[in-house]
Amino acid sequence: MIVNGAPIRFRTKSRIELTAHARFLFGKQIMAPEDADSPARRIYFALQSAYIGADAERPGGLAAARQLIADFKDATTSPLAREILDRALQAAEADDCYQALKLTRRIIRHEDAVLQRERAT
Repeated sequence: MIVNGAPIRFRTKSRIELTAHARFLFGKQIMAPEDADSPARRIYFALQSAYIGADAERPGGLAAARQLIADFKDATTSPLAREILDRALQAAEADDCYQALKLTRRIIRHEDAVLQRERAT
């Protein structure tokens, strides 16, 4: 789990309650840098950096996401993918990167289907 940029490792089963606003991802929501190996996954990783990165990393992550989204939109023939990416970027720019990541996971599934890439389990 990552909370406000800090990785947390659980050694036992735990119940967590966040009592204040926090930027967090856990489990399969977290993408390692080496897994950002396709255009959609690079968008996800950039948005992830904009969301849970250190304060100095977040603006760069958002800038990278803007460029990667523009490149993806130029390359795709799917109007739905373009619409979803527009919504993801709007969410990220409104500081709702968690929603942007959810939308980008849809683009990853779309890309996997188009490229006939098997999803990791």
